[in-house]
Amino acid sequence: MANLTLTIDDEVLKQARLRAIEQGTSVNAIVRAHLESFAGVDGAARGRQRVLELADASSSGSGGGGRRWTRDELHDRR
Repeated sequence: MANLTLTIDDEVLKQARLRAIEQGTSVNAIVRAHLESFAGVDGAARGRQRVLELADASSSGSGGGGRRWTRDELHDRR
């Protein structure tokens, strides 16, 4: 991933930081999202791909034979 240096008015950056905090994010994440949108990059597709990569790398799962559950196991109401 590349780094980018921007020159932004101090007051604009201050207000952007405050809004980012209110939204529970960062100015960096907001700028990245806007640039991805502007460039036509599909962030959702990238997220789905990352989930698939993590699933492939995981050692958990049902295994090659596939785990079979009984109705009682699926609806255990203890």
